[in-house]
Amino acid sequence: MRRKDVAFLLCGIILVACQVGFELKMPDYMSEITRLVQTEGSKMGEILQNGGWMLACAFCSFIATVGGCFCFATVSARLSMNTRKKLFDKVESLSMHEVKKFSTSSLITRSTNDITQIQMFVAMGAQMLVRAPLTATWAICKIAGKSWQWSTATGIAVVFLLSVMAIVMSIVIPRFRIVQKLTDRINGVTRENLTGIRVVRAFNAEKYQENKFSKINSKLTGTQLFNERMLSIFSPTMYFVMNGLTVVIYVIGAYLINGAAAGDKLTIFSDMVVFSSYAIHVIMSFLFVAITLMILPRAQVSASRINEVLKTKNTVEDGSFADATAERGTVEFRNVSFKYPDAEEYLLRNISFRAEQGETVAFIGSTGSGKSTLINLVPRFYDATDGEVFVDGVNVRDYKQSELHNRIGYVPQKAVLFDGTVSSNVSYGDNGRGKTSEEAIKKAIKVAQAKSFVEKMDKSYNAHIAQGGTNVSGGQKQRLAIARAIARDPEIYIFDDSFSALDYKTDAALRHELKKHTGNATNLIVAQRIGTIMHADKIIVLDEGECVGMGTHKELMKNCKVYKQIALSQLTKEELDV
Repeated sequence: MRRKDVAFLLCGIILVACQVGFELKMPDYMSEITRLVQTEGSKMGEILQNGGWMLACAFCSFIATVGGCFCFATVSARLSMNTRKKLFDKVESLSMHEVKKFSTSSLITRSTNDITQIQMFVAMGAQMLVRAPLTATWAICKIAGKSWQWSTATGIAVVFLLSVMAIVMSIVIPRFRIVQKLTDRINGVTRENLTGIRVVRAFNAEKYQENKFSKINSKLTGTQLFNERMLSIFSPTMYFVMNGLTVVIYVIGAYLINGAAAGDKLTIFSDMVVFSSYAIHVIMSFLFVAITLMILPRAQVSASRINEVLKTKNTVEDGSFADATAERGTVEFRNVSFKYPDAEEYLLRNISFRAEQGETVAFIGSTGSGKSTLINLVPRFYDATDGEVFVDGVNVRDYKQSELHNRIGYVPQKAVLFDGTVSSNVSYGDNGRGKTSEEAIKKAIKVAQAKSFVEKMDKSYNAHIAQGGTNVSGGQKQRLAIARAIARDPEIYIFDDSFSALDYKTDAALRHELKKHTGNATNLIVAQRIGTIMHADKIIVLDEGECVGMGTHKELMKNCKVYKQIALSQLTKEELDV
């Protein structure tokens, strides 16, 4: 917590203490006014003076309350902002394994709803926690020694309240954990429905999705209603105890006054008025605790969920290497094997190859053979379980991740576009620094075969791109994603099945332009089409996680049965030039 926030917090605590002090001073003036009214010969000026002091205390309490609320609201807002930033930065640093472990919907809930719960607690509950013990302690000190009968009645009331609180909270707290998990699930279903809205409508599955949502929503509503009903016991219980205690104090007072000597009756009456006022403040302090306890369980659960993310150890730790290297554009795998952290079997086994600067190395194989997983080991989305991966002669584990990523132009299997313009998406590789020139953007778009459709769009290169690229087609998204990698002008290009949505003519034209533009860069291409990779310098054939062939197209057609089967299933012998 920063010094400014600490100062606001201390100021808020002091103001709450002042508020309590002013409030608890008022019964003293009330007692004095009661005595003056009952005493013959009292002057009106004395009564008005005490009344004026009461008004002054009420006004000062109001000012202290406003100031205290402002301070705690400021602290809670700053805490929320800092926590949200820390959580966002942490999520950004997590590897793909950790992100999948928490799930996207859960991380969204933790970054929004959970932080809001903590903010509410600090803004409201924290000042209640400061005010309650101060009020109770001060009030008890004021009434101590007045009458053991009144003190006993107050003590019984307090014990009763504490018992009710303990029972209710023991039932409610575990269910608040369920509420947050159900919130994760409802976020997940909503997100899934919105992402797959076309599929839902195409298969007339709206009713199925509605039922799916309603089931979780009903469960969440039922659990929340149960919690609120249990917590609603606090308020009537408090007022019952408060009003009942007032009646008991006056009944006890009536007996005490009735049995007292004539000279002591006025003193007992005055003490009774003061005691009832302070006893109510004692009960009120527990009401503040009850209000806090209504907010605390969810804040507690939310805090533990946020800490779970913040304390997660990243399996992909950052290295320190950020210097120039003797090699440029080289990628080497040495006996690399990989399995997912929770898996029992290896997905990749004993893969070794080397790509030199300027070479095009392609990867092909049946679905599930591990092509995309293999290529994702280069930018360290995952770390190899066994063996080593080198970029420019340096183990990728030793690189500072930002330095490693600056050497790579990555085009994912599923093209991702961000809310903005065509230019902002293509220049995304400079991380918003604005260093990519307009000329470089236009050149990248031209090489990616996107010029024809971009220039037809409204506002051309400044045309709006919706979040996720929903206002452009799949092929257009892929070409813009490729243009983004080209505009970065990296040493190494990674194309993870990035030509699948393109027609054969566009695919051929794009590869032709890429060859000219990326002549000095290393190209790693994952593809399903033989036509996309048959002219590569080196083709690596994967089958069930193992390398079963490596060489040029002609060599593999002669020596690799798996490659030949894939090739002949797509093209004729004449087209394959066999």
